[in-house]
Amino acid sequence: MRLTSIVFAAAATAALVMPAQAWWGGVKGNDTGGIISWSPEIQQAFPQMAADHCARWNKVAVITSVHPWYGDFVGFQCRWPRGYDPRKQMWRLIN
Repeated sequence: MRLTSIVFAAAATAALVMPAQAWWGGVKGNDTGGIISWSPEIQQAFPQMAADHCARWNKVAVITSVHPWYGDFVGFQCRWPRGYDPRKQMWRLIN
């Protein structure tokens, strides 16, 4: 009986903690940029996280702000690469 209650308590605690952790580790944004929740664990990884997010739209990430405090965010913009010409890109898609 006691083991069952311990297992149940552990499962209930995991169910409450998991959704909260899922949001904090991710990137929120769209094709123009976004934010990453800051924590010491992402200190080295946030530039790559922003680059991976912007690569979905064939853009490059530019970090605009870093506030290294819990509860604050790393801000970034997704910009077209230097020398990008949309007319040339459309011509490649047509041919």
